[in-house]
Amino acid sequence: MEKRNQTTMKLAQTAILAALCYVVFTFLQIKIPLPGGDATSIHLGNAFCVLAALLIGGVYGGAAGAIGMGIADIMDPVYVVSAPKTFLLKFLIGVIVGLVAHTYAKIGQSTDKKYIFKWSLIASIAGLGFNVFADPIVGYFYKMYVLGQPQEVASILAKWSTGTTFINAVMSAIVAMILYNMLRPALAKSGILVKPGKI
Repeated sequence: MEKRNQTTMKLAQTAILAALCYVVFTFLQIKIPLPGGDATSIHLGNAFCVLAALLIGGVYGGAAGAIGMGIADIMDPVYVVSAPKTFLLKFLIGVIVGLVAHTYAKIGQSTDKKYIFKWSLIASIAGLGFNVFADPIVGYFYKMYVLGQPQEVASILAKWSTGTTFINAVMSAIVAMILYNMLRPALAKSGILVKPGKI
């Protein structure tokens, strides 16, 4: 596949995966109301952000997650104020997954199924593990200094966020790794598996 077609295919797949992030987060989440009109949720939106990074590279995958879940936040009255934080963190999840999977392990160049399985799992854990720590910390400071919430409220929200983010990370890592290892051979066979960039 020539370079121009590769770029077009990556952009098309970014759009599809962004739409999947949006749909899964918006319609398949379990929302948990919190004090101050806020909420956290159990969802698999991050799984498709990770899947995107594994399939098309960290930057494109991160963009898919950031756009899809950022728009989902904007469309939800509870989450709309958190959209900038979501956009940043989802993009970074994708970049981290891409760095591990494609820059370090170079799984896009391998045909060894066990190697691909192992490193897709490690990359998923790296990106989502980052989010388990970053989401509550960034959320705490974002709610205090950007949204002006009291420290006590921001602290409670951060604690709840830690729990749900961990649950989401475990579920999303498993789902993303399974989907990637199922989809990759099918996409390769159909000729639409793109070559991810270094990130």
